[in-house]
Amino acid sequence: MKSVRWMGIALGVAALAACSDKPEPPVAAVPVLVVHPLVAAGDGATVFPGEVRARQESALSFRVGGKLLRRDVDAGQRVVKGQLLAELDPADFALQARASQAQLAAAQAELVRARDDHKRYEALAAQQLISRSALDQQAAAFKAAQGQVDAARANANVLGNQAGYAQLRAPADGVIASREPDAEAGQVVAAGQTLFTLAADDGREVRIDLPEAMLRDFPVGTAVQVEPWSRGGPMLPGTIREVAAAADPQSRTFAARVSLAADALADVSLGQSARVHGVSGGNGKIALQLPLAALQRGADERASVWVVDPSTSRLKAVPVTAGAYGSDTVPVLSGITASDWVVAAGGHLLRAGQSVTAVDRQNRPVLKPAAAAATKAGE
Repeated sequence: MKSVRWMGIALGVAALAACSDKPEPPVAAVPVLVVHPLVAAGDGATVFPGEVRARQESALSFRVGGKLLRRDVDAGQRVVKGQLLAELDPADFALQARASQAQLAAAQAELVRARDDHKRYEALAAQQLISRSALDQQAAAFKAAQGQVDAARANANVLGNQAGYAQLRAPADGVIASREPDAEAGQVVAAGQTLFTLAADDGREVRIDLPEAMLRDFPVGTAVQVEPWSRGGPMLPGTIREVAAAADPQSRTFAARVSLAADALADVSLGQSARVHGVSGGNGKIALQLPLAALQRGADERASVWVVDPSTSRLKAVPVTAGAYGSDTVPVLSGITASDWVVAAGGHLLRAGQSVTAVDRQNRPVLKPAAAAATKAGE
């Protein structure tokens, strides 16, 4: 009986304890200062100034000359394939088309007459009423009339197409990078005169100039890092796509193009200045550097850093290989990339999987709202 009584008391205490338990409040995200690794100076690191350009830049012009009737776009405007950009006065083209159609009708009438004469000459030749040479002359006249019809029809098609050539349309989606300053209504333009330059949307590149002494150090295919001049954030991976075969006669440098990935289109703008970081020697290995306070000592006594996962805003420890320590910075040879968000200070107070709010030195959040929403969902 006593054991049963004590068991009931224990169950009652457990029930009361269970009723008194309250769900723990969610742990607030801790703000942490994060930085992107920078390219370490020295050890062959080289920086080239460049300009963001479109991979395909098309000079747009009319195929025929005439008086400019209208201009519908300006520099910096986005256009889609087939959009009307400018139009010439079509009056002269319409008159030429009508004249060509009249010439075609006349040639067809002459062909009918020549065909009928040829049939009559054949009948007379069969009755031996005309000579063979007269029949041959009429056959030649019939063939000449047929050739005149073919020529008139081709000319009518060409002049008919010129009415369509009077409209200048965008050949692809893109941005009007520039326009002729004098391209206004009323101006008489010549065939082939460039009115617009279209930067297509199929890719972005950075144009740089390679000195002659470094030409062999940066062959086609060399991996580099692109840093947009006016935008904070991660550096963009790039690859040298082409190098000019001849040097510029004035600067004696070789023009090169650095291609960017398709997902970098939203991070760069046409005409934007950029810096291209590379390493002399063509090995493609770029040393990165971090603040000295960013390095932590892991459980295996290896150096590590805290990296913020941009999709969840949670921390993960990443082992790294560090170089010679400096007074304020340390080069990182492997383990991270230039696009990682690395905790710059206070790492000894953090733990793996912890939810954080990544901020920059101005205490501004650096992750996109989608990442913040994912963090709340995870909590």
